[in-house]
Amino acid sequence: MKALVYQGPGQKDWVEKDKPEIQKPTDVIVKVTKTTICGTDLHILKGDVPAVTPGRTLGHEGVGVVEAVGSAVQNFEPGDAVLISCVTSCGKCDNCKRQLYAHCADGGWILGHLIDGTQAEYVRIPHGDNSLYPIPEGADEEALVMLSDIMPTGLEIGVQYGNVKPGDTITIIGAGPVGMSVLLTAQFYSPGRIVMIDMDPARLELAKQFGATDTIQVGVGDPVAQIMEMTGGRGVDVAIEAVGVPATFDICQKIVSAGGNIANVGVHGKSVELHIEELWIKNINISMGLVSTNTTPMLLKMLANSKVNPGRLVTHRFALDDILTAYDVFGNAAREKAMKVILNA
Repeated sequence: MKALVYQGPGQKDWVEKDKPEIQKPTDVIVKVTKTTICGTDLHILKGDVPAVTPGRTLGHEGVGVVEAVGSAVQNFEPGDAVLISCVTSCGKCDNCKRQLYAHCADGGWILGHLIDGTQAEYVRIPHGDNSLYPIPEGADEEALVMLSDIMPTGLEIGVQYGNVKPGDTITIIGAGPVGMSVLLTAQFYSPGRIVMIDMDPARLELAKQFGATDTIQVGVGDPVAQIMEMTGGRGVDVAIEAVGVPATFDICQKIVSAGGNIANVGVHGKSVELHIEELWIKNINISMGLVSTNTTPMLLKMLANSKVNPGRLVTHRFALDDILTAYDVFGNAAREKAMKVILNA
């Protein structure tokens, strides 16, 4: 089979590789039909995730068709259409029993990280019964790919960790795929005002179409001053960081109100400066984390009932064999006006 393989910082190749086989009774082999590229994959290629070693197949999102199942698998059989979760869950360890699947003792985020991932023609999914979801016939598979990672990430780490409540004023810094996922899912909780901050005017215009009440373009005035003017000097109830660089986290520290929340969603490759000397007296909470995908069943219901449409995030489509071109487009998102790409096998 063909797979997109990490060869060290800045290096990747679309190469021939052995097709995965069942290794444990709980494994499922999935023939990938649609996958995508994540901002985390770009962080890996920059060398920000040293646990990823040369030779690893990248990717942790996608949908497909079950090819083979281990002897202990009960919920799936060959031919079933499935959604692949970015997080693998054994369902039995202490963390899984707390729905903290990100820290499963025999799983967590391992696809495209510690084991071969989904940017390939086939992928092995450990603990298939707990790490796959059946796809109803006729479902929008492009929208479902967004439920592998970015939608639950935006909801869990941005909205729920940020404790968004009805009537809140919230700010999302970063109008990329995860920031847009925060925007879409924050509306489940009826915030009163949603301010999106980004450098790209095209993304900000899209954010307005997706439900942002206000937008601020970085480089056109001071975003901190504009937020304070908007809020009468109070600041925002929830500041959500969705980029992963020190400058955007610093903005969050400056705009959060007394009693507010900073929710860090972005993947940081460098340390940030925590201004605890200013924040301690404001009674704020700071949260961060890796998605557990415990909201995926709820998101599947919301999608099935047309309460959310993450398929709108897809801007570009490629054949799986054109994945190197897709990486170039996704890695130059501003130039290409790209949000999410879909790779069709």
